[in-house]
Amino acid sequence: MITNIASSYENKILFKVNNQIITSLDILNEVNYLNSINESLKTLEKEKIYQIAKNSLIKEKIKEIFLSKIYQDIKLNDEDFNRLIMENYSNLKISDREELNTHLKKFKLKDAYLKKKISIYTFWNQYIYLKYSKNIDINVEEIKREILKDDEQKEFLVSEILFSLEKKETLENKSLLINKSISEKGFDNSALIFSISETAKNGGQVGWIKSSSINSKIFKYISKLKINDHTKPIVVPGGFLILKLNNVKTTKREINLDQELEAIIKIKTNNQLNQFANIFLNKIKKEIVINEL
Repeated sequence: MITNIASSYENKILFKVNNQIITSLDILNEVNYLNSINESLKTLEKEKIYQIAKNSLIKEKIKEIFLSKIYQDIKLNDEDFNRLIMENYSNLKISDREELNTHLKKFKLKDAYLKKKISIYTFWNQYIYLKYSKNIDINVEEIKREILKDDEQKEFLVSEILFSLEKKETLENKSLLINKSISEKGFDNSALIFSISETAKNGGQVGWIKSSSINSKIFKYISKLKINDHTKPIVVPGGFLILKLNNVKTTKREINLDQELEAIIKIKTNNQLNQFANIFLNKIKKEIVINEL
């Protein structure tokens, strides 16, 4: 299907999400956008790429439909957009806006398109923070004790696949499907296909995580992994989590309690907010009508 989309100049309506449309050009732009962040996408079969782009756009449309009821104008100012677009491509080690522009031209991506996409992402995160920040539960004293108990700590380089179950799916069958994909296509590509986390576009890469910032339940699973192994699905709020250990290192701590405490609280806050966001997205998705035309 994506072959026809990419090779045709005719822009067709493919889906309706309530009254919002998704066209063949939208799909092509989304493929280009996802490729601009993670070029390993192009190693997948065309039908898989189409499904990833479709699911990504439907999720974005659901967020846009909801946000339009809350905000009169979902649009970042130029200063915030320029700052956030650099953050969006930070995994590519792009140093300045000029270098980023050169990169984006290769994928025929325009600022107006990216500004809308990043605006929806940002306004959604702001809404989730305002709605759920009061529900954040962090034990600051426990974090302090963990920081101060040793002058060395382990850090884990981790990737993730966060998934949920659709109607009639079972955890056993979905796990077998994901494991088969990991064996055949690799963890990064499987994250692109199955993960509902924002990290999916980067192949599920979470980055280096300090042991002190990992909750005890997750740490129990990660600490038992060998490098390049992954966990069985872990039950978390909003779905199931598969973690892959890419590397591990032990670092010497130069303890600045206030700085480290602030950094760990930020990580734990973001993790909890992401869980709330996934639960809320699944809730509002039930009120949305999606039709394939």
